[in-house]
Amino acid sequence: MSSSTPSGHGPGVARYTSVSIVLHWLLGLAIFGIFAVGVFMADLPVSPLRLKLYNWHKWAGVMFLALSVLRLLWRITHRPPSLPQAITQAMPTWQVRVHHATLHLMYVLFFAVPLIGWAYSSAAGYPIVLFGQIPLPDFVSPDKALAEMIKPLHELSAFALMGLACLHIAAALKHQWIDHDSLLTRMLPGRG
Repeated sequence: MSSSTPSGHGPGVARYTSVSIVLHWLLGLAIFGIFAVGVFMADLPVSPLRLKLYNWHKWAGVMFLALSVLRLLWRITHRPPSLPQAITQAMPTWQVRVHHATLHLMYVLFFAVPLIGWAYSSAAGYPIVLFGQIPLPDFVSPDKALAEMIKPLHELSAFALMGLACLHIAAALKHQWIDHDSLLTRMLPGRG
């Protein structure tokens, strides 16, 4: 089942579905928001603000994981439009490979980052109580040594996801402002 529809923006440029577009932008904004809060709170002294931000960060991570599941299910059941042939022919082979590798790695990290964070929180002995009301099961048993091993993995995977998101944005802007190939319009809301 194809999710693409002609857009009229550039020759043969097919658009993503409205659901794909909404999930894309929600996850994109979430990546930057959750990352910014994570970096900010990491160096705060122990305080009510730090506790509040840690809880918000964990809740946002769980919601990010849920949105990632929805996005993956939608992508599996609604095939995204392929890169237009004119664009793939104009791109060097290495750019096409980097495009596909970046998207696949981002999908892996959509799941890895929040799951590693959940494991860290559980191992550190701080269970996640979603919105302060819904206790979630521990991902692993409390173990301070394990928490110390997991913590850098969460940080590294979060920085990797942020780096890939920035690379993704840079590539989209290159297509829009340098290549002028209308590729970005496939994912812009209200343009179909």
